[in-house]
Amino acid sequence: MFLLQTSLKSAFSSSHPSNLNFSKFFSRYVPLFFHSNKPARSSHRKYSPHAKFHYFATPNPQHVNSQPCLLPRVIQTSFANYSQALSAQSEKLELEEALNFSNNTEELMAAFKALEASLSENDAQLGLLCLKMGGILLSKASNELEKALSFAIRSLEILGRNNGGESLPLVKALRLVGSISCKMKRFDESLESLETASQILDSLEEDGFSDKEFDSEKIFVQLELANTKNAMGRRWEALINLQRSLQMRMLILEPNSLELASACKDVAEAYAGVLQFGEARPLCSKALEIFEAKIGNNCEEVFKVRQLLGVIHVGLEENEEALVQNELCQQILLSLNLDAELPEMEIEAANIKINLGRLGEAMSTLKGVIQKARKESETRAFAFVSMAKALFFQERFGDSKGCLDMSCNILTKADSRRSEKVAEAFMEISMLYEMMNEFEISISLMKRTLTLLENIPREQYMMGSILARMGWLLLLTGKVQDSVPSLERAITKLKNSFGPKHFGLGFAYKHLGQAYLEMEKAQSAIQMLLLAKNIFEASFGPHNEDSIDTCQGIANAYGVLGSFGPAMEFQQEVINRWEAQGPDAKNELREACRLLQQLKKKAEGSPSAVFPANCLPQHLQK
Repeated sequence: MFLLQTSLKSAFSSSHPSNLNFSKFFSRYVPLFFHSNKPARSSHRKYSPHAKFHYFATPNPQHVNSQPCLLPRVIQTSFANYSQALSAQSEKLELEEALNFSNNTEELMAAFKALEASLSENDAQLGLLCLKMGGILLSKASNELEKALSFAIRSLEILGRNNGGESLPLVKALRLVGSISCKMKRFDESLESLETASQILDSLEEDGFSDKEFDSEKIFVQLELANTKNAMGRRWEALINLQRSLQMRMLILEPNSLELASACKDVAEAYAGVLQFGEARPLCSKALEIFEAKIGNNCEEVFKVRQLLGVIHVGLEENEEALVQNELCQQILLSLNLDAELPEMEIEAANIKINLGRLGEAMSTLKGVIQKARKESETRAFAFVSMAKALFFQERFGDSKGCLDMSCNILTKADSRRSEKVAEAFMEISMLYEMMNEFEISISLMKRTLTLLENIPREQYMMGSILARMGWLLLLTGKVQDSVPSLERAITKLKNSFGPKHFGLGFAYKHLGQAYLEMEKAQSAIQMLLLAKNIFEASFGPHNEDSIDTCQGIANAYGVLGSFGPAMEFQQEVINRWEAQGPDAKNELREACRLLQQLKKKAEGSPSAVFPANCLPQHLQK
């Protein structure tokens, strides 16, 4: 971090932002080794008193003498220098070609050293050369990231001194630093570089700068920002950058280009990643339409888009449509002879059938997968988890637990390189134990899953979900003190992953508010419950059960504080909402009305008033 900050400071300390006026030489990485200065035009003849010939400053046919003439020494010298310059240029071009086609790092470094020797340390051409070296090392030598970063930072320093702080090559250097830093998991440094690049581009755009290369660089910077934020688990912010890049690409790409199809698919996947399936579907459908029109139905690109479309349909509870996409995906895999990927699609098909209540079909599919899978394979473990789910819904709880045990035994020995998939399986297992009221086992498995995910920043969304669920279970089992840190961590991770208004975040706020209320921190409870109320009302409407329950919690918290005015207002709101539910909510309405009467008594100072419902009267508390 210190190294990058120092380089940025060095690059910009002497820079004075000004209107851009840099040549295409910089933006295209074309080395310009020499140029010729044409002499001033003259039509009159010049004579040399020391030579037996004459020459013209500028060739002019009407003055050409037919007598043979010799070149003077100065022109012979000039042509000799010109020849040397051509030779030097040819040599440099050969060395540059060697950079592009080097087979290993040693050859690459040798070519760079030879080119570097002809340039001064402050030469902008050296900055461009370092930029090129960093890019080549990043793409060709994944084990040389430190070396690639040093070239990128050196390029940044040189170009910062030469280009006044604002230029496209400088943006490229910053982007390269950001890309390499991300691969090295130095995410803060990556963001610092990329956000600086984005700011420079915005400044250039305000000054009216725009061309094809500039537009491309804006897109690349947004994509790199999205890549870094995704790697950090900040899915919501990454989605914003991907949206921007798509908007830019729609302006410059052909409407049916394959590049646009890939961009639509990427943004659809990002929307699905934050559970915004409605926004994902049209983009996914557009990508599918372009891919099928351009490269046909049976190809890997179409398979991936259809697989994503299936996930979107499941998220929208359109399970029949999801099953259709799954079957089409299986057909594509068979046509491409990708049999190894079929079991995963078969397990997914079984899960969809479980959602549809077609438990017998699901069991039959899963038995087939288990028979074909290796005994200790993860595929077999994943199939056992799905089978346990089907058995649970058949109320065969003992058999379901047996399948979960077999799955856990396999997953415990699983390859750590696939820890994300293993974590997903453990998370499903813990949820099934929770559904069977085996809370202690469920909590234990959640802790185990969190350990697997601890060093995988991009999986923060899963960690947030597990922490929120674990916090709720701890609260439910009376471990209030333990639930609070779990819920507080969950809120931070869920906000980064799904944005500030996601319903999952609402549940975390609600449960944290309930925990604070249990700990007699009523003011903190009110803050959390109000946040939850706003999210639930935006997501589900005011008459949803969770919205009403949260409203009741706020009334309770105000009552505990002795703020009876606001407490009665929220309690009346609870009554109005239950009334709107009709006869089905008559019991809830009766209890809400009783609590309002108790509040009124408490406001009048009655010692026998009981509010909230789980509180003893004051004289009994004493």
